[in-house]
Amino acid sequence: MKSVIFDIENWREIGATLSRNKTRTFLTAFGIFWGTAMLAMLWGGASGLEGMLKRNFQGFATNMGACFPQRTTLPYRGFNKGMSWQLNDGDIAYVRRTCPYIELSSTMNFGGASVKYGTKSNGGRIQGVEGDFFKMQLPVLYEGRLINESDVTQTRKVAILGKNVADELMGKESAVGKYVSVNDIYFLVIGVVGQTSEASIGGRMDDSVIIPSTTMRRAFNKGDKVDFFIYTAQKGHTPKDIEPFVWRAVRTNHPLNPSDNDAAWFMDISEQFKMVDNLFLGISILALFVGAGTLLAGIIGIGNIMWIIVKERTQEIGIRRAIGATPRDIITQILSESMVLTAIAGVGGICFAAIVLAIADKITFDPKLGSAHFQLMFGHAVTIMITFLILGTAAGLIPAIKAMRIKPIEAINDK
Repeated sequence: MKSVIFDIENWREIGATLSRNKTRTFLTAFGIFWGTAMLAMLWGGASGLEGMLKRNFQGFATNMGACFPQRTTLPYRGFNKGMSWQLNDGDIAYVRRTCPYIELSSTMNFGGASVKYGTKSNGGRIQGVEGDFFKMQLPVLYEGRLINESDVTQTRKVAILGKNVADELMGKESAVGKYVSVNDIYFLVIGVVGQTSEASIGGRMDDSVIIPSTTMRRAFNKGDKVDFFIYTAQKGHTPKDIEPFVWRAVRTNHPLNPSDNDAAWFMDISEQFKMVDNLFLGISILALFVGAGTLLAGIIGIGNIMWIIVKERTQEIGIRRAIGATPRDIITQILSESMVLTAIAGVGGICFAAIVLAIADKITFDPKLGSAHFQLMFGHAVTIMITFLILGTAAGLIPAIKAMRIKPIEAINDK
């Protein structure tokens, strides 16, 4: 017996069988087509939506934490509640010395800035940071260099301008190597930066002037005060593991009630990212359920059409059995028709979904943030196609077994 795959007559017969009732075949094929397309679009769409949200945090460390002092809520050692207190260099040094889980860290100071260059001026925001800051929030470096640890330890009067600030003050002229006045103190510009993500700490880099934190505290009479402390946890740990060491430092150096857990505000970015991951896990599961429901409708349609085809061809199957066709031949023929219908409609659905996702990806493309990745991975497409083929074949199995059990004499006399 010839192989079913290379048997031209068999393929002609499959085509003729499916074309006998074009409307029924089309509707069944459309069910498969739409089920495949829906599952693929939902799968790729969920990935794209996740990408759109996550690209707003592009360059932002996902395991970052921060500490910010707040007013006390409990009295302690003669101090009334509502007392203000401030982080300082001693607190930060204590945390860095005692906490083994910190990977990167930076102090931060903030303030308003009047930036002048020649006759032009800009009213923006000044940030004092350390070198690790740019490893926790990756900037876009348009020209020059970033602040490093040498700038911090030597208290250099150097500054990085945000892209918008540089454009407003210098236009198309290069800013690097020029001196700008920041609150009437001159700084040498060493770089121009911006950021791709929407998330930021202390304001967007594009609209800020960034200088070494030590320089900011000395130049603007802030003493040893630290406005903000940010850090990342080593692999295998979370920012939550660092919080007890921060509390120990500030309670050692400041009159804070040991039970006053609201005297400082802690931020844990990793928790936010977990929430985002859980949200999109739920969306992905929902997409699979919706796609599976549509898939089931298409598979039921295949089972129905195969059942009707077997019923209509009872006499033909009986004659085939009478002239020597084996049960295997009958099952192979019926399952081949089921698989062909599933394969053609399924491939069409995947191609349609790929086109729709490509259009969505092009529409949502951002020159700065890049692609949101509205796309169907090849592995996902193969998974969907194999699933449809298996279920489509299974849907034709019961009608095929019924056809195999038809007795030749009864089939020939069937009306």
